[in-house]
Amino acid sequence: MVQDNLLLLVIFALGMAFNNNLIAASAGSLLVLKLVKLRVILLLFERRAVDVGLLFLLIAVLVPFALDRVGFDEILNTFRSVKGLAAIAGGIAAAYLCGRGLLLLQLEPEIVVGLVVGTVLGVSLLKGIPVGPLAAAGITAILFNLLGLGKR
Repeated sequence: MVQDNLLLLVIFALGMAFNNNLIAASAGSLLVLKLVKLRVILLLFERRAVDVGLLFLLIAVLVPFALDRVGFDEILNTFRSVKGLAAIAGGIAAAYLCGRGLLLLQLEPEIVVGLVVGTVLGVSLLKGIPVGPLAAAGITAILFNLLGLGKR
């Protein structure tokens, strides 16, 4: 039983050791769900958690619009400044990378293991935040293409 849960325990311990509450809470929650045998919830998370997470991330990003802190004037000003144009370019690049990442995850789902390990290490050791698995997969897809490792 311990061996079956070892990976989640290690991820939980890393989260605790590096004072990263998100990693610890995520691994701990999954461990509890696994131990109380709520497989149906785990399968639901597997299918829908990314969608729900992206929904809440987008809601958080759009809150300033709902609070009337950002309006059409601010949007127009974005197109008039170098910083605004750079932000637009960054958004385009991120959307492209995430699209490539989603495709990679569909074609090579086994890559998730490396992404999870890399995300845990980045969050734990570099004080990153785990909001970019699609972006991480996108960067991985670009690296695969550069290194000639992509599936043909």
